[in-house]
Amino acid sequence: MKRRSLGAAALTAAAATMPQSGTAQPAPATPPGSGGKPPVSLASWGSFHVGGKEHVVTGQPVKEVLFSPGGVPAKVDPNGTYLIGGMYAQYMIPADPRGQVPLLMWHGGGLTGVTWETTPDGREGWQHFFLRRGWPVYVSDAVERGRAGWTMIPEATGGQPVFLTLDNPFERFRIGAGPGSFARQAVLPGNQFPADPESYRNFVRQCVPRFTTTDALTLDAYLALLDRVGPSAVMVHSQAGLFGWRAAQERPDKVRALVLVEPATIGDPAKVAALKDIPILMVYGDYIAEDARWPTIRANGIRFAEQVRAAGGTVDVVDLPERGIKGNSHMVMMDRNGDQVAALIQDWLASKNLWS
Repeated sequence: MKRRSLGAAALTAAAATMPQSGTAQPAPATPPGSGGKPPVSLASWGSFHVGGKEHVVTGQPVKEVLFSPGGVPAKVDPNGTYLIGGMYAQYMIPADPRGQVPLLMWHGGGLTGVTWETTPDGREGWQHFFLRRGWPVYVSDAVERGRAGWTMIPEATGGQPVFLTLDNPFERFRIGAGPGSFARQAVLPGNQFPADPESYRNFVRQCVPRFTTTDALTLDAYLALLDRVGPSAVMVHSQAGLFGWRAAQERPDKVRALVLVEPATIGDPAKVAALKDIPILMVYGDYIAEDARWPTIRANGIRFAEQVRAAGGTVDVVDLPERGIKGNSHMVMMDRNGDQVAALIQDWLASKNLWS
């Protein structure tokens, strides 16, 4: 495929829509939000949907629906076969790849692939960080999130979605100083999350409804993604810890490395042996000891890591404050010092001979 830079691609697209008498303006030397970094050259860039299964609905009454004001009502029969549980993935393949396998980025609960794309205060996200280092990067929106498929069929989802209030992430993601901190605008001392009102609201705008009852659908979609992309390094955050562990256990031949950024849960204890040949990195941020939930979450993760080691596997655990990287919230990749953490992960991946 012909190689071209993002700047050139944008210029070509703009020129195609201009009147013949117009004069195309040159592409900016440094894209907005890039921090002065040059454009990235890509061999290819696209997206696809993957996964899902058929679900049949019967016995429901036919409805008359007005789709647009002033339009003509149409009869809609809700009975029939639906395709549910699909997910979305966007890929960017660098012109000169250095990653030995693609890097798949899986987001946490109530979020989408935006987690990896851009920080709430407008800096480049980890998608760009790793792309600039030559990794083929795949960023996904999991089942029922973002640009993935969505269904409200109760029999298919098994429950109702959960949506977060404005203050919930501030107090639960180790940004604010405990209950009531959002009302006080009290940020944890030294916290690196961009918690000014404008940036924080940009983050909350990213939050989407999530189900707690569609894990099986989501895991199936991630397995379908691995089957389509092939052997990959998998990077997960928070809720996706479950899917990273389980996908590696179900497809050990497809997961060449597993990076878990504050995983919220563990894998299947009955299948720890499947992880013995996969290098694993677990990364935890700051303020954990003082939190109401995270000491237990982390302890569960460490116990599971010990089980993997006992089965012959290799698990490296990094507590960022012990490495001199302090102030990290649960949203490590969005924190102002997030690139320091990304560099640590990059070095670890390189040490596993996955980057050259």
